[in-house]
Amino acid sequence: MPKALFVVRATVTDAAKRQAFDAWYAREHLPDAVKSFGAEKAWRYWSLSDPALHHAMYQFSDEAALDRATKGPDMTRLIADFNRDWPDVTRTREVLVLAEEFGK
Repeated sequence: MPKALFVVRATVTDAAKRQAFDAWYAREHLPDAVKSFGAEKAWRYWSLSDPALHHAMYQFSDEAALDRATKGPDMTRLIADFNRDWPDVTRTREVLVLAEEFGK
């Protein structure tokens, strides 16, 4: 079964809030999400093209594991926690399945 990814793209428009957002995500949200989802691993990125864009990516063993994580009660709680702490940060979510891996 191919790996599956859950990607959350957040837009932090207020540059003065980005450092606090980054610290909160690293200290609280990412560890909570990885544990709650049962993700294999996760990555976070800030865009160099648009400094307001933050991406978090969670890897799952397969599509079924991703579905269990994103359709369970923890997803609702994680969204509520995010909305409570960052009500002005908009997000989009995307689910991906690995089509091909090339290289080392």
